[in-house]
Amino acid sequence: MKEYINDRFDIKRRPLAEWEKQCAVQLTWPHKDSDWDYCLDDVIRNFVELAHTIIRFENLIIATEDEQLTRTQLGADTDFSRIKFFTIPSNDTWARDHNVLSINDNGRKKVINFVFNGWGMKFASNKDNQIAPNLKAQNCFAEDVEFVSSRIALEGGAVDFDEYGNMLSTTECLCSKNRNEFLSWNELNDEISKDLLYSKCMALEHGALEGDDTDSHVDTLARFCDNETIAYVKCYDNTDSHYADLQAMEKELKSLTNYKGEPYKLVELPLPDAVYEDGERLPATYANFLIINGAVLVPTYNQEKDKIALERLQAAFPDREVIGIDCQTLIRQHGSLHCVTMQYPDGYLR
Repeated sequence: MKEYINDRFDIKRRPLAEWEKQCAVQLTWPHKDSDWDYCLDDVIRNFVELAHTIIRFENLIIATEDEQLTRTQLGADTDFSRIKFFTIPSNDTWARDHNVLSINDNGRKKVINFVFNGWGMKFASNKDNQIAPNLKAQNCFAEDVEFVSSRIALEGGAVDFDEYGNMLSTTECLCSKNRNEFLSWNELNDEISKDLLYSKCMALEHGALEGDDTDSHVDTLARFCDNETIAYVKCYDNTDSHYADLQAMEKELKSLTNYKGEPYKLVELPLPDAVYEDGERLPATYANFLIINGAVLVPTYNQEKDKIALERLQAAFPDREVIGIDCQTLIRQHGSLHCVTMQYPDGYLR
């Protein structure tokens, strides 16, 4: 595990944790010119279920190429008073990664727009990299929100935060080729921490899922549930190809300390049974859950292990409703529920 301590940290200036009060969640809607074309009807059903679940708890914003078509797909029974549409072209649907990250800078609201380059130039991202600036141009953000652009390539799925400025990430992603390899570890953290204002970066050096295109995004591996608890992927089968690396990741997690200087409480989430498409294993994970106002939405894969994951996360979030969302379609494009969503803190949108 690799650490970086930000000596400039001030608790009044920090990134916001996912469980803090939100005003909305964003989806970027699938369309026929995206990689979903071969299973578009299936993924639209998935997005409709997700949208309807989110608006039970809070507002939703949708970036879409065709508002009228998206309204039709959502159905006449949809509460459109909870949804705001923005007509924006896109390459794909991974809102977590092509969106801004939110901070509170001593009472000043800021959103940081990092470079999105298709996970290290693996895929086309020219349109997706402009989604956040397009949202700004269409007056999505509140008047008192400062929009800050960074030169650093960084995706929302690569980082996770608590309320004390601690950041969980992975070295594989932060230091990967075609992102920021021109910077040393300390230079990279010096640069990112100026934008995200975190106190400590705790970067795991182990943990990777087969079929993951993101170079080990932490939101597929280990997540803060609160300031003292981390839920993480645990492999129990020593014949599974993930076993040794996830065991090493678990050891790293046990060495971490929270804001009190104490070890984190760790919640084991089983690694789902292997899911394949065209002979390739897909990166199915229960760690890709989304925390919203009053609820936690958890990806499920029509397996017995779904129940175990839901029960363990319900215990970790006793004051929220834990809801399973079938993500068997989403995983076909190597992502899951958290990957296709991005939350906005209360007061950050108009």
